[in-house]
Amino acid sequence: MNVTVIGSGYVGLVVGACLAETGNRVRCADIDAEKVARLNAGDIPIYEPGLDRMISRNLAEGRLEFTTEVGSAVTSARVVFIAVGTPPDEDGSADLQHVLDVAGVIGRHMVDEKIVITKSTVPVGTAGKVRLEIERHTNQSFQVCSNPEFLKEGAAVDDFMRPDRVVCGIESEEARPILEELYEPFVRSGKPLIFMDIASAELTKYAANGMLATRISFMNQIALLCEVAGADVNLIRKGIGSDGRIGPAFLYAGAGYGGSCFPKDVRALIRTGEDMGVDLSILRKVHESNERQKKLIGEKVRARFGEDLSDRRFGVWGLAFKPETDDMREAASVVIVEGLLAAGAAVTVHDPVALDVAREWHFGDRVEYASDEYAACEGADALIVATEWHQYRRPDWARILSSLRTPIVFDGRNLFRPDRMRDAGFEYYSIGREQIQ
Repeated sequence: MNVTVIGSGYVGLVVGACLAETGNRVRCADIDAEKVARLNAGDIPIYEPGLDRMISRNLAEGRLEFTTEVGSAVTSARVVFIAVGTPPDEDGSADLQHVLDVAGVIGRHMVDEKIVITKSTVPVGTAGKVRLEIERHTNQSFQVCSNPEFLKEGAAVDDFMRPDRVVCGIESEEARPILEELYEPFVRSGKPLIFMDIASAELTKYAANGMLATRISFMNQIALLCEVAGADVNLIRKGIGSDGRIGPAFLYAGAGYGGSCFPKDVRALIRTGEDMGVDLSILRKVHESNERQKKLIGEKVRARFGEDLSDRRFGVWGLAFKPETDDMREAASVVIVEGLLAAGAAVTVHDPVALDVAREWHFGDRVEYASDEYAACEGADALIVATEWHQYRRPDWARILSSLRTPIVFDGRNLFRPDRMRDAGFEYYSIGREQIQ
């Protein structure tokens, strides 16, 4: 099938590569000429495990192409995916400018019947706006569908190739056989291909992310109670996660969630409720709780060292909002590091893949960048763990003990056992568990 994906950001690259992998002829169109040139050379601008190899393979075998000729890419396709960004406006709502701009381009270059699929995360009612914008420019027949993505950064390729489910919102039965053909290779194991009305599909994505964000914030609040009550949030997680009605996923207490999806989508869903006269008070509290949680490690640091940190240095492990990505959008590490800098501290940071992102978009030359995790500890008054990368899980504690100025660890991801940290000679401050002083 001839498929065009408009937008070569995170979602567009994964969608294009995975559809090409199953034999479709895919053109990924983007107006950024520099990015397109890099992609055609096999240079992938994001870190996502397995994606670079898949793109290179499909480029070499002729199933995948990157182009700046958006109009011709629309004209040649049977199916057109809209996969451009929907950044948050100041009021929290999703900015649909790019989506509607693409809809106009589609309308101007539509010479035959097409299936137009919104893959971008958009609020309920967007499909209707897309249809109206396309109709302004064409008399051709077309179908608009909503096909939300459920990709986890760090596991996006696997999520697309082996999805838990595929959700398709359609406005008529005419689009169903095309979508069934497109997605059949991905649901052969029996996972559901779920058809529904477009409004329900648009809301499904937001509802899913809102639910997952709620679970995280719930456990973070339980963790705050644990520290006062003398309980252990990890044991509570095991106790409730073994309940089949609850399950174990997204119940890990920590320094707060981040990334490009949960914060943005929770705010957008709250705004949608406000626009429609529905008070989504639970989600407002989820957002407020998460913003509070990102400040918790900084508060623990100041409680230990005082408000003035001008004579202190801290090493920070992890900058990405989660492992296996270089994405620092809304990351807890940004709040932690900015708080340390504002209090006068010197900071040395390490991350396996996100140092360039940190240098270019966040901290510039205001921090030092360590070549490895141990270099970040040299001469520091304490170590702060902000991201749970695998290489941080079993460190050489004797080496760290000799590197730190004082043997103190603030663990924002509960990677280590308090009893073992005590035995290793550290003060150890984690979240929702015993504090080793």
